[in-house]
Amino acid sequence: MQNVDIWSEEFGAATDTPILLIMGSMSQGVLWPDEFVGRLTAGGRRVIRYDHRDTGMSGTVDFAAEPYTWDDIKSDVYRVMDAHGLESAHLVGHSAGGLLGQLIAVERPERVRSLTVIASSPLGGGEGQVLVRALTGQPQPEGSLPEPAPEFVDFFRALVAAPPAQDRRTLIDGMIAEQRVLHGTGLPFDEDEARRLQERVHDRARDLSAVANHRLAAAADPGFEPVGVLDQVKTPTLVIEGSHEPVKPGHGAIIAERIPGARLMIVAGMGHTLPPETHQELADAILAHTAE
Repeated sequence: MQNVDIWSEEFGAATDTPILLIMGSMSQGVLWPDEFVGRLTAGGRRVIRYDHRDTGMSGTVDFAAEPYTWDDIKSDVYRVMDAHGLESAHLVGHSAGGLLGQLIAVERPERVRSLTVIASSPLGGGEGQVLVRALTGQPQPEGSLPEPAPEFVDFFRALVAAPPAQDRRTLIDGMIAEQRVLHGTGLPFDEDEARRLQERVHDRARDLSAVANHRLAAAADPGFEPVGVLDQVKTPTLVIEGSHEPVKPGHGAIIAERIPGARLMIVAGMGHTLPPETHQELADAILAHTAE
């Protein structure tokens, strides 16, 4: 495992109850909105967010020379906790970050005070294969996870076929278009705010193209996710899904069914992003779930 530099920042008092925010694949830590983080901090939490390797201000890797797997990305979670002096923390994971949280709750339960999973898929459920089959038009076998919404599939098929952007403006326009699809159709989409966010993401990245290494890491170890282990999760678990989730619709209910005692929360209007209209509801739920 390479000791890649990992950028992180924390908010709140060092004596407050710690929450570690784990963002999804190919995503920077600043996609945890500042307002949402502020609400958690105001609620008496010490909040830490970080950039995965090959995203944002964290180190980038020459994957051909130094390949890695998602096991290394998972190990980075422990490295962040160790760097901040945390023997344990409340883990809050979004999308693939929620998948990592599930795995850590199985693998190292002593390090997880509670688990919150947002817009994620069940560990070992084959979400990656479902997405590949949807994008390539292959039929889904019986028992597969629900597949993404048609508008999500259509967008990413077109994205794969399109030539790469050649300038900053075109690249950011494409990032905004992707955010619009991920946002879903349940709430108004604020394009001005989306542009501010994606400009921030673009401008703070060491190498924006390096995020593709996360896909290579998944392909390097397709058996990364253990199957049939969610019943081993004993930590208190909150599962959150938007009513308009376009990427992993219905996956939250499956997680909640498989983790003993887990509670499912549906957020009206939310898609696969964390828009301002949801911040208070999400923060209140997480503050209640992490109360000690």
